[in-house]
Amino acid sequence: MTIFDVDIDRLAGGPAELDRYRGQVVLVVNVASRCGNTPQYAGLQSLFDTYADRGLVVLGVPCNQFAGQEPGTAAEIEEFCRTDYGVTFPLTAKVDVNGPDRHPLYRELVGDGPDVSWNFEKFLVAPDGAVAARFDPKVDPQDERLRAAVEKLTTIG
Repeated sequence: MTIFDVDIDRLAGGPAELDRYRGQVVLVVNVASRCGNTPQYAGLQSLFDTYADRGLVVLGVPCNQFAGQEPGTAAEIEEFCRTDYGVTFPLTAKVDVNGPDRHPLYRELVGDGPDVSWNFEKFLVAPDGAVAARFDPKVDPQDERLRAAVEKLTTIG
């Protein structure tokens, strides 16, 4: 099983259908609207704009587990992302990324590794569904290490 086999809803409702991203590179990021890392939305959008035509999908996954920094409703989150940061990449329903109610998407991403440490932790998933890299929340989406990893996978894909 990979992330492409997991059921999760879109933020706006209805299934996100992650299986449609099979064969593409996916950067999964747990996001929050009231976090010190929230300005990373701009960098994530830029990354998406730069590499989408080469098969990169940025997938934002709202989570309210870290200091209650994503308290809004789906409509509020979507409006914030679109209005304040011009987000066009897909967003899922709000989920738990740690603990007993960890969403199956994050069970696949984390595996036997450590829990997600904070908002904006990034998992880079290869076209075959394997987690190729994991980046700390403080790693900016424009960081050369992250961009190099994306570049490598989108070149192979």
